[in-house]
Amino acid sequence: MTMIVKPSSCLFFGLFFLAACSHYRRNKSHKEVPVSSIRRGEELAKVYCQSCHLLPDPALLDAGSWEKGVLPGMGPRLGIFRHNFDLYPSSLHDTNLSKGFYPAQPLVSPEDWEHILDYYTALSPDSLPAQQRQRQIRDGLTLFKVEAPPIMHEAPATCLTRVDTGGGRRGLWVYDEYYKQLYRWSASFDRVDSLPCQGAIVDITDLTATDLLVCNIGLLGPNNGKFGKIQSIHMGLNGKAQGGHDSGIEMDSMSLAGHLARPVQLSAADLNRDGRVDILVCEFGNLTGALSWLENMGKGRYERHVIKASPGAIRAVITDYDHDGRPDILVLFAQGDEGIFLFTNKGGGQFSERVLLRFPPMYGSTYFELADLNKDGLPDILYTCGDNADLSPVLKPYHGVYIFINKGDGQYEQAYFFPINGCYKALARDFDGDGDPDIAAISFFADYDRQPEEGFVFLQNRGGMDFQPYSLAETQTGKWLTMDAADLDGDGRIDIVLGNFSFFSPVTKKGVNFAKGPSFLLLRNQGK
Repeated sequence: MTMIVKPSSCLFFGLFFLAACSHYRRNKSHKEVPVSSIRRGEELAKVYCQSCHLLPDPALLDAGSWEKGVLPGMGPRLGIFRHNFDLYPSSLHDTNLSKGFYPAQPLVSPEDWEHILDYYTALSPDSLPAQQRQRQIRDGLTLFKVEAPPIMHEAPATCLTRVDTGGGRRGLWVYDEYYKQLYRWSASFDRVDSLPCQGAIVDITDLTATDLLVCNIGLLGPNNGKFGKIQSIHMGLNGKAQGGHDSGIEMDSMSLAGHLARPVQLSAADLNRDGRVDILVCEFGNLTGALSWLENMGKGRYERHVIKASPGAIRAVITDYDHDGRPDILVLFAQGDEGIFLFTNKGGGQFSERVLLRFPPMYGSTYFELADLNKDGLPDILYTCGDNADLSPVLKPYHGVYIFINKGDGQYEQAYFFPINGCYKALARDFDGDGDPDIAAISFFADYDRQPEEGFVFLQNRGGMDFQPYSLAETQTGKWLTMDAADLDGDGRIDIVLGNFSFFSPVTKKGVNFAKGPSFLLLRNQGK
């Protein structure tokens, strides 16, 4: 297992200072805190915080975020719903949670909770340092021609963009949460189909050459309900979906499974090797969730099995990791206990769990994929973090794109980091046709006031883990939640499509209102 967080100079200085002084001044409220309380708080944090996730370093957040956001959010997990005169937010009366979700009695005394507060607020900085880049993001990326759809939506709320090349097709799926429509566009930018759907479509994957699995998250915003479902689309010979707008049939009548906890990704594979294709589901959930698989029982029936009953499963890759002929699963969990976990297939629907990489809970993990980035024949890990919408919405210097090199036997070593505020996704492809994988990245929580160019960043591979960052001026007209990359028009070059989700979270910069921008952009590859 590889730990990626090292003690910062700020924390090292704080501990050195503690050894020499009898008191330490709290950063946020300037109240003197006894050294004994800070040390006791560290001991307690190792017991209670580390029992659920990687122990966070106080220097990873500013004092205000600890005091007003993260710690009040964590208190109810320990049975603490108020402290002093502060009422902590909780979902105590949420009927979607079991009665035993929160402890019936506090697990720590008010005095011990105060020690934990002292530890994190006294050793954290007043503000986090700005990101430092060795290479600045340049203009002048000529590899792509930017194209916007001819139909402009007044409220862009795109939560799915997927290039469809299955079964010899060439098309683009786009789901708009505001209009509740799943649109299909041709490679030449004609809108050829639409399907009404209640809920929110966030993923589409191939089941067969003519059938697609559709992931409906249910309610898009954070909730603990089980409103998600899996639906299907059958593609006709005319390239349109049977049950589309012209037929008058809504997608809601084509459901394969329901009552899922905010599913965000589907994968189709024969996990138990019985000859039938099963479905792996990342049920992100909120306070609860799961990594589950739906066993294909035949005749359209599926039986759900839970692999890991934890929230935050956001991205899974199915591969024969140990080369034993059985499909294994690598999964990124992004809620609470963040990390990349390997689930080794033991046969008979049973999996063993191993941690490959683990991250602090404030990283806000968003995506990963496997790619041989150093061309040694072993699949490396491309990882992004940047979710910044929860308890500590401040710019963080550790958000961005990471590369972990595969050292063999499940060991990984960090070899590259490019800081991008609020980074949401990165894809490794040979976009420029030179034989080396480049990286395309998007940010949903960019520093729009000072660095709007980081909303889309293209990292051109120069070899030896050296990447030159570029951006495009046209990509500063949206707030990109989704991205996909594939050869849309069949010319042998990999194109990129970006989805703009800005209606519910608009940003205005230099007179450009993102909520009025294009619903998506196509970056058509002009390279080799």
